[in-house]
Amino acid sequence: MLLNQPQNYRERFDAQIAELFRTAWLQALMSPGRAWFFLSTLRHQRRAARLRRDQEANGIHVPPLMIVSVTDRCNLNCRGCYARALRHASADELPVERFRGLLTEARELGVSIVMLAGGEPLLRPDILAATRDYPEVVFPVFTNGTLVDDHWVERFRCQRNLIAVASIEGAESETDARRGDGVYSRLKGLAERVRRSGIFWGCSLTVTGSNLAALTESEFVRRLVQAGCGAFFFVEYVPVQPETKGLVLSASQKQVLMTRLEELRTGHQALFIAFPGDESQFGGCLAAGRGFVHISATGSVEACPFAPFPDTSLRDATLRDALQSPLLALIRNNHDRLKETGGGCALWAEREWVASLAGHPKRPGG
Repeated sequence: MLLNQPQNYRERFDAQIAELFRTAWLQALMSPGRAWFFLSTLRHQRRAARLRRDQEANGIHVPPLMIVSVTDRCNLNCRGCYARALRHASADELPVERFRGLLTEARELGVSIVMLAGGEPLLRPDILAATRDYPEVVFPVFTNGTLVDDHWVERFRCQRNLIAVASIEGAESETDARRGDGVYSRLKGLAERVRRSGIFWGCSLTVTGSNLAALTESEFVRRLVQAGCGAFFFVEYVPVQPETKGLVLSASQKQVLMTRLEELRTGHQALFIAFPGDESQFGGCLAAGRGFVHISATGSVEACPFAPFPDTSLRDATLRDALQSPLLALIRNNHDRLKETGGGCALWAEREWVASLAGHPKRPGG
């Protein structure tokens, strides 16, 4: 069977997700409550994989992962932010009632992980409150961390499937240079607060050619693990602003990143996840529903956060119908042109093509 045939790459991706939660369970065995959560989650993930296979047999391609940008609003103005460069804050955000409906549909179809992003997702407390009714689904919340107070810490402590993922850039100078003066010290205080609470939390690290060595240095990771960080998301920088192309990982640096993550996995009790990672093992780009799909703050269904060219909205379509949209199908059927590229995002490199498929003019960034 060829690698890019659906059954092969889907089995590989499902197996990788299951292995991730199995590793989390094994690492949490000394913490009964956390271990039980990850064991239950592993069971839910396997059940969801069966649901996706059933849908596939009916001709409906369901990804295991959805990225939902619940708002475009943010309380920071980070240098090089893709959301601010590609989108404008809208008052027409998806209502919480429709979000609940979306989660119900997603659960029934077999979507098992819903990553909540923005903007700053903590600016939509109504959305985060809605996740309580979906314990089978894991909700990583990608936050800048500056709004996490004792109330939010207690929310994360009581609801284990809602996982805080704080964004940092490395040491204090790097973090404050990109996110603003004083952000690092506030995140340091947050780390201490969540460490005392005993909750499982993660960090999101935007990897560039200039900070690769620092972010993958074992001592840097060790300090975060000691602060209670249990998951590291290494996100390759995408140059949505042309003047930042020099920050992009080269092909050799990307290989260094993959090698360093393997070393960190053997040396630290934590999860290490790369975005987009080595997509060659899955036959190429996982966007457009092959592995994930993106929902914008207004409810538009997009191939990827870096491809804001929708042809369907969840305001007037079900998730089942949206996943079968002509745009997503065209991208999936032509994903052989979406090869690994500079910038870590094949869809960004092919944005003119994606825009033409959706009938949109080309957006900012090139």
